[in-house]
Order: sequence, then structure tokens, then C-alpha cells
Amino acid sequence: MSDHISTRFDAEMEAIRSGVLSMGGLVEKQMARAVEALQQDEDAKLVDAVGAGEREINRLQIEIDHQCAQIIARRQPAAVDLRLILTVTKIVNDLERIGDEIKKIAYKASSIRGSDRLTRLRLFDAVRMASGAQQMLRMALDAFARLDVNAAAEVITEDGDIDLAFNAIMRQLISFMMEDPRTISSALEVVFIAKSIERIGDHAKNISESVVQAVKGKDVRHATAAQIRAEVAGE
Repeated sequence: MSDHISTRFDAEMEAIRSGVLSMGGLVEKQMARAVEALQQDEDAKLVDAVGAGEREINRLQIEIDHQCAQIIARRQPAAVDLRLILTVTKIVNDLERIGDEIKKIAYKASSIRGSDRLTRLRLFDAVRMASGAQQMLRMALDAFARLDVNAAAEVITEDGDIDLAFNAIMRQLISFMMEDPRTISSALEVVFIAKSIERIGDHAKNISESVVQAVKGKDVRHATAAQIRAEVAGE
């Protein structure tokens, strides 16, 4: 590969990397909006902003996927470069899915605002859970930016805490619904919100697994957190 072509290729690779980080920054902003929606009274402007942000996330996914396809077709990259491009396509898919879940959270939070005390109490738990998922997302994007497998392994471990929080909320809500059937409707809305948060944690974990695969060349999607830590430690 000539120096000119190599320089162009490096620029194209940097463009898709920067695109992922820009998309990730928008998703982080959306996540902050979702947490805000859980904490405050109904705000139509906030919900509209989430909807507009979700459409922009979709646009960025299509744009970055197109850039990746063009690079593969024109440059025929191999080894590490090809792995990184394939990693980018996986990550933008996970970011788009996170955007979908954030939209669900914001709309659900808006629809149940002003409900009974039980709902408000459980929303407090959901906010804490969402803050954990927000931190996971931030760490996952940082791991991608630096291609840091140790940071990626940390995120994967954190996913267990999100799962535990989700299970705790579910147990509490089931108890309330059994004791007072009148709480079923509002409790189920909180269940849907908690499930979306749990899925956001899963997608952040997926992003981190993609980082490990890009760097180490090994697919760790179905490995345990302990196995991934061992793989990372063996570098």
C-alpha cells in the first residue's frame, strides 16, 4: 500500500472511530434525559428532545454502517483493521438499541408521572439503577476510545450489579401487586422501565465485549465475566 493510500485509509478509519464517539456522546446525552424524565414532573419538551435525539441516532447508525461498507469494499482490510471495522458495526448497532430503550423509558416515565406513592418510590429505585447503567455506558465508550481491554472487562463485571438491581425491583413490585391488586397497572409500568434499563446495561456490556474482540481477536460474547478477565489478563 502506497503512503498516499495508507494516509487516506488511516483518515477513513479515524472518521468511523470519531463517528462512533459522536454517536456515543449523543446516546449519553439521551441517557441523561431519560434519568431526568424519571426524576421530574412531566415535561413535553424533554420527551420531544428524546424523540428527536433518537431519530438522529438512527441516522448516524446508517451513515457509519455505510462508511464501514465502503472501506471494506475499497480497501479490503485484513486482520486488526478488519476486526476494528466489524467492531464498529456491532457497536453502532448496540448504541442504536440503547437509543430505542431510552425512548421507551422517557415515554413511560411521562405516562405514569403523578401516579401513586408506590410508583414514585419504585421510580427512585429505577433512577439509581439507571445511574449505574449510565456509568456502564460511559465506561464502555471510554474503553472503545482507548481500545482498553482492562476497562472493557470492568464494564462486563458491572453488568452483574444492574441485573441484581433489576431482580430486586421485580421482587418488590411482585410483592406489592400480590398484596394490593390496585397497584398492578402502575407497577407494571415501572417493570417496563426497569427492563429497559437492564437492557441498556446489556448493550453496554456488548460494546465492551466488542472492544475485547477487536483487540484480542477472540469472540467473548458467551464467556463469563471471569473468563473474560482471564483472557484480558493473558495479554
